[in-house]
This record gives sequence, structure tokens and C-alpha cells, in this order.
Amino acid sequence: MPRGDPVRPEQPDKDRGEHLPQLRADGRPPDPSWLPRQRVGTTPQMIGRYPDYDVLSQADTWDEATRRVVLRRLDTPGPLRFFTAEQEPALRAFCDVCTGQDREPRVPVAEMVDAKLADGMLDGFQYADMPPDEQVWVRVLAGLDRTGRERHGAVFAGCTPQQQESIVEDLSRGSLAGGGWEDLNVARAWSVCMRAVLSCFYAHPWAWNEIGFGGPAYPRGYMRIGPLSTLEPFERPGATSERPGRAVEEHPQEFPG
Repeated sequence: MPRGDPVRPEQPDKDRGEHLPQLRADGRPPDPSWLPRQRVGTTPQMIGRYPDYDVLSQADTWDEATRRVVLRRLDTPGPLRFFTAEQEPALRAFCDVCTGQDREPRVPVAEMVDAKLADGMLDGFQYADMPPDEQVWVRVLAGLDRTGRERHGAVFAGCTPQQQESIVEDLSRGSLAGGGWEDLNVARAWSVCMRAVLSCFYAHPWAWNEIGFGGPAYPRGYMRIGPLSTLEPFERPGATSERPGRAVEEHPQEFPG
């Protein structure tokens, strides 16, 4: 290969689940650069499995109320209203780590979580042994900064990506201890935060493009109910064509239940 030519990343065998972290030796997903660049519409970081699909091309099939709600999510976010300027760096770094967003364009998860808490649009329930969700978020961000200082001499946002991932992994396992973590159910704190992060991320049309989601079905509906390979007129084929379920069939021990 001539010097200077780009080196294509190794293509994982999707049929055998080589793109699934549980089946990889290092337990980590491959770098997403093996996927094509998005050619139509926008996805987080402009990488997507459906490079020629844009859910917004169907906006004229939605009713007016739905269209207004969805398109509002594309507005440029305003300043944070719930979190303070001191909490903002940890919030942004945490949301980026959890959603795998390390460059633009990003789904503005931090702003969406902030709006959810500022407006009191919560989930309608609370664990009996946990403080209100607003307090959970404040304590988690403070705990991340404290853990970053203890382990690496820097607040969470100032840690390297690898250090941040290690801290978040321990948070996800409920294994963070000491400091302000000892009187908080860490595993449930992770659950509270991730409910908000994931619901916000996957409410955004850019995330819909990334996963090929068809968007609101009302009043258009669906007409081609058949094999997984059957596409609606507005759908586009994915960049890969692995057979769903093969990895589960070949490695059932890795996917219990």
C-alpha cells in the first residue's frame, strides 16, 4: 500500500458477533470507524449503520402535534437550568462516556437531562431507599469528581477517556465506595442516571437515524409486516447484512435468557 493511503479498520465478522463486546477478548466494542460515514441526514458523530436513511424525510407524514414535538428536539439547546456551572463539566463528560459520544455532532444529552430535571418531568416513581432523582444526580456528579481526584488527581472531566470509562464502569457495577458513596445505593444511582440518559438520547431524531428507527407511525402506520428483511417504502437497507440471532445461537452461554 502506498505511503499515506488510509488504512481501513479491521472489519469484524458481524455474523459471528465479533462486534459484540461480550464476545471480544478485551470486552470492548470495536472502534466504530469500521462503519460508513452517514451520507443522508445526521447521526451522532456522523457514523451510522443506516448511512442513507434520514427519519426526518418522513416528517410530512406525521400529524402536526407530533411533528412539532419531534422537530423541537433539534433546536439549539439553551443554557443549563438545573445543574450549576461547577457541575456542568462532570455532567457533560459523564453523558458522553455513557453514550459513546466523543466528537461532534452530539445528541445534546446533557441539556436534555438538565431540562428533564429542571421541569420536573421525572419517571413517576422513586426507589424507597433512594433520595429524589434530582439529589441522586447531584450526588453522583460530586462523587465522580471526588473519585477522579482520589484516583487520578483530577476532577472527572479532567481525567483521560480511559480513566473516565474505568470510573463509570465501577459505577455501573455498584462498586464505588468511600467518600460520599457509602450512604448511597450506588447500583440504583446508576439505574436512575441511565434511565434519564438513555431516554433522552433515544428520544432524539439523530439517534433514530443511527439505529434505523422509522419514527412516529401515526397516522402513517406500517404496511409490510413480514420477515426482518422486508422494508417499508421509507426504510433503507443497513450497511451490514448479518443475520440477526446467529451470534446468540452460536454463543448461548453469553446471552442467558
